[in-house]
Amino acid sequence: MPTTLKDLGTAKKSTWCPGCGNFGILTAIKSALVDSGLDREQAVLVSGIGCHGKMIDYLNINGFHSIHGRVLPVATGITLANPDLKVIGFSGDGDCYDEGWDHFAHAIRRNINMTLIVHNNMVFGLTTGQTTSTSQPGFKSKSTPYGSITPPINPIAHALVSNATFVARGFVGETRHLQNLMVQAIKHRGFSYIDVFQVCVSFNYINTYDWYRQRVYKLEETGYDYTDRNKALEKSFEWGDHIPIGIFYKEERPTYYDNIPQMKGVNLAKSPTEIRDISSILEEME
Repeated sequence: MPTTLKDLGTAKKSTWCPGCGNFGILTAIKSALVDSGLDREQAVLVSGIGCHGKMIDYLNINGFHSIHGRVLPVATGITLANPDLKVIGFSGDGDCYDEGWDHFAHAIRRNINMTLIVHNNMVFGLTTGQTTSTSQPGFKSKSTPYGSITPPINPIAHALVSNATFVARGFVGETRHLQNLMVQAIKHRGFSYIDVFQVCVSFNYINTYDWYRQRVYKLEETGYDYTDRNKALEKSFEWGDHIPIGIFYKEERPTYYDNIPQMKGVNLAKSPTEIRDISSILEEME
């Protein structure tokens, strides 16, 4: 039976700060799950360490709360073990782009059949405001009292040059637009990735709702072609007065699972678990 918004609610009391951008992501993903037509039993959520990690507490769907930076290894394991499930990972910019950066690059190039949504507030919010790899130059925090001196990474560009098959960016101040991006990401076969500008009202005094609203524009409203990777890479470097949101790039390509012929038609999670005699196989390997 298709999921309804009522089905997705939980009794957990939110501990996010009033005005936190995570509320926008939670609203968007709830509606996206309904619009996608998924049954709750068909989806699994994975979160990491950070304010975003509470997502699995506030969504009535099977979930796994992983350790710092390990959303993608866990999500990859679930996806390969049971390809019938739709796995959706939630990660923060610190969780994904700092601790989990190596997993980010490799999950993309392998084209794991899953969705990753990154809550990018450009600060370590849970540990009260240290800089992350996406913090803007000059940003003052507990870890950079005189201002950040290193340039931020460009995760959209990195995803594109790692041969991602679905790359998008959203903004929590555009919830309906973000919801639509999530629906398309969930329906995409392969690794779908959305970087979300998620405002931290407590510790990021630069990248506020007003700051984004004065700058973001929707790619789809400009006649943009998301099948051109080179154009997507060019767009990924737009920053300052005009910042694009929407789908940067999309293509269809065999997934990691597709490229393992011995796994065709096999669901490991539903396979027999009885002990088998593998001595003949071990002998062949001697």
